[in-house]
Amino acid sequence: MNNFQEIADRVEIEALRGEFTDAAMMRDRPRLAALFTADAVLRMPNVPVEFIGREQILAGGERLQSQWDFFVQNSHPGVIRIDGDTATGRTYMQELARLRDGRSGQNFAIYHDTYRRTAEGWRFAERVYEVRYADTTPLNGSAPGTEAQARAEAGTEAQTRAEDFGAPASAERLGRTIAAPRADGV
Repeated sequence: MNNFQEIADRVEIEALRGEFTDAAMMRDRPRLAALFTADAVLRMPNVPVEFIGREQILAGGERLQSQWDFFVQNSHPGVIRIDGDTATGRTYMQELARLRDGRSGQNFAIYHDTYRRTAEGWRFAERVYEVRYADTTPLNGSAPGTEAQARAEAGTEAQTRAEDFGAPASAERLGRTIAAPRADGV
């Protein structure tokens, strides 16, 4: 880097990539769509989806995000190669997600990007999402403040109480123990 314009371009492109992750995490779909050129393409072959133009990116993002219980995306800087008013680059991703249907997992992926300088600044002209590693093992954690977290915490408390063999059983636990056989007609 030997000129200030190239340095400024790199800073702006890096900010664009960070803005994408922030918009995805904050579920701010209009802001996310505005990060693309009007004719941009967002491809995710592993999902599989392809959105062309801001309107499809906005609608597709709404559809995908409506399926999430939670989604955490961490982006890591990759290379940027600038050629005038266009550039290419890669962003490395680590993601954790749970869908509303109960499926969950984590993955490591790469966004292969093409950027274009516009009147609004640098924008994505194309993003192609390539999963390099996927782990669909159910996640044990949950988003704070959710029913799943409350159940997990209750299970942890119950497990802690159950492991304390020297402590007497609570009246509530004794009541449940007595009620269960009665409910079965015993």
